[in-house]
Amino acid sequence: MSFGPSTPDPSLRSSSASFDHEDSAPLGAEFVSDRLSNRLHMARRDQDNPVTFGGFDMMKRIIGMGLLSLGVATASVQAADWSDTYVGYRTGAKFAEPFNDQDIRKNILTLSHANGYRFGSNFVSLDYLMSDSKDPSAKGSSDGAREFYLVYRHTLDLGKVSGRSFKMGPVRGLGVTAGFDVNTKTDAGYNSKKQMLVAGPTVMFDVPGFLDVSLLQLWESNAPFNTYSGISTPRYRYDPHPMLSAAWGIALGKSGFSFEGYANWIAAKGLDEFGGGTKPETNIDAQVMFDASGAVGLKPKTFKVGLQYQYWRNKFGNDHKGPAGEGAFAKTPMIRTQFHF
Repeated sequence: MSFGPSTPDPSLRSSSASFDHEDSAPLGAEFVSDRLSNRLHMARRDQDNPVTFGGFDMMKRIIGMGLLSLGVATASVQAADWSDTYVGYRTGAKFAEPFNDQDIRKNILTLSHANGYRFGSNFVSLDYLMSDSKDPSAKGSSDGAREFYLVYRHTLDLGKVSGRSFKMGPVRGLGVTAGFDVNTKTDAGYNSKKQMLVAGPTVMFDVPGFLDVSLLQLWESNAPFNTYSGISTPRYRYDPHPMLSAAWGIALGKSGFSFEGYANWIAAKGLDEFGGGTKPETNIDAQVMFDASGAVGLKPKTFKVGLQYQYWRNKFGNDHKGPAGEGAFAKTPMIRTQFHF
């Protein structure tokens, strides 16, 4: 996510992020098992059982990284031009996973913080995603998968750094955005351990709230483990690839409603770790939020509720017209709440 040089409503900033996840498990159980057995030279046995030991260890690391990132982002809050932190909850019953033809219910908890300072802005968000049994935590398990996903973005405002104005027409300013995504998921077929760096230019538009468009280069890798085959794949690096990303938070007059979200177009990332091709992705996640603070006796912009919808075509680079099936084409309505402080 990236931010403009100022914001009239900080609560809009921490609510919309231009990153791709709700989990990261690009290949299904049986399909992965077959492809792994055909490519044993790319895999190795993991004697430490990464699902129970390594997975738990990675979860602790991501929580620690999340707290550290939050600490870095909030260290200069007193000197910040603006800041906002919220805890959130969203849920839906039609989440989709590649190679899985069932609708999946997920409950997602979020801790998110954004701030703006003298030379730019920071954004950090940590999600905890809980799937139902249709996305199992392991082979033969009736428990649902669990995932932590951490995102950090920093945008350096070129106008603030240089002392020059880049305002022209609808453009409010220019910036450079950089950051990272990391995740760990415990599930049956993939057990994602994603690591991704991002960097690129950002254009900030002059709207009531913010609208930022970035062209980011992605450097992504993963090191999956399949509980069906018992095989762990060494960390694999996809081809560097670009993402055209828009993030927005726009107040709808004085109605109390706002339109927030992100839209990403991600280019194909070459061959996956099992030797298959990947496809370009389109991920649009939008929500209409309402400031319901007055209804519960809180100050304005403290408590928000709303409806959210995610459209994700070729999820994780899987061709939804191929073996991944309709699970690689998510169309997910959700309800969402946020408490800002």
